[in-house]
Amino acid sequence: MNSISGAANRKGGALEVDNYNGLYKHRLNFYQQAPLLEVSLEEFESWAIDRLKILAEIEASQVRNRPFNDTKAVIKSQSAKLLSLSTNYTRTATLEAERKKDHVSHYVLRLAFCRSEELRRRFVKAETTLFRIRFDDATTAEKNAFLHSMKSSQSSKVDWEEVDDVEKESLRPFLISSNPGIAIKPAEFEKELYYKVKWTQVPELVERRRVFLKQGYAYVPMREQTSLILNSFSSQLQQALEFTAKALPRLDEDSRLLPVLSHLSLSFLAGLSSEAFDPASFNSDRKISAESIDMLAKKHFPMCMRSLHDRLQNTHHLKHFGRLQYTLFLKGIGLSVDEAIVFWRKSYGANISDDKFNKEYRYNIRHSFGLEGGRKSYPPRSCQKIITQDQPGPQDNHGCPFRHFSLDHLVPSLRATYGITDTNDLNEITGAVKAQHFHVACTRVFEITHANKGVRKGDGLGGGESVNHPNRYFERSLELSGEAQAEPMTVDGA
Repeated sequence: MNSISGAANRKGGALEVDNYNGLYKHRLNFYQQAPLLEVSLEEFESWAIDRLKILAEIEASQVRNRPFNDTKAVIKSQSAKLLSLSTNYTRTATLEAERKKDHVSHYVLRLAFCRSEELRRRFVKAETTLFRIRFDDATTAEKNAFLHSMKSSQSSKVDWEEVDDVEKESLRPFLISSNPGIAIKPAEFEKELYYKVKWTQVPELVERRRVFLKQGYAYVPMREQTSLILNSFSSQLQQALEFTAKALPRLDEDSRLLPVLSHLSLSFLAGLSSEAFDPASFNSDRKISAESIDMLAKKHFPMCMRSLHDRLQNTHHLKHFGRLQYTLFLKGIGLSVDEAIVFWRKSYGANISDDKFNKEYRYNIRHSFGLEGGRKSYPPRSCQKIITQDQPGPQDNHGCPFRHFSLDHLVPSLRATYGITDTNDLNEITGAVKAQHFHVACTRVFEITHANKGVRKGDGLGGGESVNHPNRYFERSLELSGEAQAEPMTVDGA
């Protein structure tokens, strides 16, 4: 399979990619032809991020052992918002644009995730699941048209051989008995199509004894076509990623692309989509008072922020990165700069003098709000940044508890902080941590602690959404409590 080549070509500040084949005739895609078109650098990154969100949600579903139908429902809902892919029958004006985005975003992530065996393995698994969901949702006519195009395409590596009527009849008893669990009537057998492929292409069908084997070939009935197609998709994608990895050094000359690709791959390794804080998605009119923080922390804070809050209240001190992480979070929930100064001065108490606080801490608080220095207003940190950046040392308290706490520290903290004592619940959380899906562990904590608000296992923040930002966790918790309001509000300590 081809990979993006010549991706470093420059033209008018846009990215030029080779081998774009024009019209997209099918919604389903094996991505065998690399795109040839110009996309802006903004599209290059934003389209990839949207696809990454879908793949991250697929991984979260797999870690949480969701049934396929539940995963399919969640991914279809997320795809409708992020990576819509209409059928030919809709005749929507955006059909071509949707398929262009799907095509380009796949190849961008292919560049990002070809860099290591671990990334390639996870990318193939998630992409294969996405293809399965789309294939399962396609009509019979869509499937047949796509398969016909695959078999007739000169660039296709599909080597399925359709069994002719003569050979099929000669093998009738063996083909009928190849699947003891399904009784095939004579009329059904006459209509059934069989494909002859090397048995290594369908190992799971061989393992389950769902196919007839002869001289190294498996005879796959049409009813088992999904397994055949998915194996072909994943094996070709794996080969393509390995080929792309060898060609990747050619991109070293383009300083625009490598930071983007590195950022995307780090996000995926963290099990998260790369998502910046979007002020529009939060209640910017809410006014939080310094006095209300302790009450809000106990009811609505995610564990990373609850841990920082408790440490601050107990020791009256946080080191630099802890203060920065917590200050930006509080800013995001609606704490003004004046209230932030009041909160931090009170929290530090008698540990420091007013003069020392004003000289060493007041400036940094105002700097975080964009009122000092370069006057850049810094956004609250996402889970991806908290997990991958500014790794905490032995004496630090910032970071993600699910990533940076030992299990011997994490489990007692879950019991003490959130009252989670059920063994099954704790095993689910620690299991996700051991699999390095830290956002899944955090999402499970949200579900458990909000069960009294009607949140069930698998619901996440709503509709299966996983936690990917501390401020999103807070907003959803506040919303479920009924304390959030559409109109500007003030939350005080009352």
